[in-house]
Amino acid sequence: MAKGSAPCVKCYLAFALVVVIVLAATNVWNPFPGLWDWINRSQPLADPDVTWQQRVGGTPQSVTITDRAVIVEHRTTVEGRSLVSGNQVWEHKADWAAVAGDGSEQVVVHGKLLVNGYQVTNPATGGLLRSDDEAVAVWTYRNALLDVRCASPRDCTLTAWDPRGRTPRWSSNLPGIGFVVFADNPQLLGSRALETQDVAAGAGGPQTMPAVLGFPIDGRIHLVETRTGRALQELEPEQHERIVAVAGRVFSLVATPRDGACYFNVQADDPVTGLRVWQRTGINLRTAERIGCAQRHDPTGGPNVLAGIAPDMRETVLDAHDGRVLWTGAAGQELLAVDDRYALVRSADGETLQAYALPVPAVRWSRPIHADAEAALTRHAAVLVDRKPDRVVALDPATGKELVNLRTSAEVLAVGPAGMVLGDGREIGYVRFTGVVTPTPTTAPAAPPDPDGDPNCGGPKQPECRPLPGKDG
Repeated sequence: MAKGSAPCVKCYLAFALVVVIVLAATNVWNPFPGLWDWINRSQPLADPDVTWQQRVGGTPQSVTITDRAVIVEHRTTVEGRSLVSGNQVWEHKADWAAVAGDGSEQVVVHGKLLVNGYQVTNPATGGLLRSDDEAVAVWTYRNALLDVRCASPRDCTLTAWDPRGRTPRWSSNLPGIGFVVFADNPQLLGSRALETQDVAAGAGGPQTMPAVLGFPIDGRIHLVETRTGRALQELEPEQHERIVAVAGRVFSLVATPRDGACYFNVQADDPVTGLRVWQRTGINLRTAERIGCAQRHDPTGGPNVLAGIAPDMRETVLDAHDGRVLWTGAAGQELLAVDDRYALVRSADGETLQAYALPVPAVRWSRPIHADAEAALTRHAAVLVDRKPDRVVALDPATGKELVNLRTSAEVLAVGPAGMVLGDGREIGYVRFTGVVTPTPTTAPAAPPDPDGDPNCGGPKQPECRPLPGKDG
């Protein structure tokens, strides 16, 4: 065949492209949307696949599971998605958002930066329940909602509400506000959870409101008792001292630099009487920087426990209410997560995850892990994250039973009573647990019995009581 008689492939391709463009322009046939959808198709978040997976408008700021919806906070909006399908049910413009309440009493609280006030909405429908146009800061808890409003920089009022309440529980005066406002949950002085990179802070939802709150205002700490709103004490930290409120006690934490080391002292006082309740020396609660022993962090632990390093370098968990040692690790053991009920520990050889029910010294259950695996404790499940290979496992903290076991590189954004939300960039997905975690009897430290209720629950260092038969929990 002569050289010049070969077919012109490029000419045919160009002609075919022109035909497709003409067909698309005349709405006869348009392959481009389908082609783009194929190119942009989301990859599954996990194997086995999640119950549902959705692409949201941006990387979420926070995610919370409620009884009927998944609440997703973005930079400028907040949205509610169906817990069943993941489809968007509602959306509101908001610069910040948080969830308060529990069960059927849950609400979404949201507002805008530099604008006083907030809105309280139904998480299932997005319907407005209550609005406020004066508050400058809000704190959300499982059993309450707090806000603060100021008549002047030195005259503010703290108010407590039931999450769905329309009349205040109580109000208390505060002498101004000493932290950044116009947002949700400004930092108060208490305890903080041990850090976990791949499980979002607050993944388990809001905590129960502490018995005493510590407000940092103009270099002083103002203590407020949350049952009645009574102002208790006004304290000024001394050099090398940090003051926090945990488990109904006010703590003086002192880290003194000497001979190139930090020397620690922990003192717990009754905030009402000011009398000392307990004291320990040498416990490092991870509050101080290495240089100069400056205490820039709250102590590690849970709502009613403190976790630190003893002078012999062993991990230690203390009952914050009365100072008892609830757990002491063996040499080389590493505390990964702790709450008021359980402690998750990496064994000295780094190959085993061990679970303890506080304060019982014996291992409750164990399972193999890799040396760099992470663990977190939430209200409804323990979460184990491994990256060699990528895997996320949810466990019943009481028994170690697997609730779900997934191959995934996604992060854990939220954990609820029947499942959890994973996230990777704009992709979020919900996976149901194989069983629902139910409250179990615990061996947590005993508290003074409640004459009107169960003596084994509901105390300052104990889990919540189970709901009575026939009543909502």
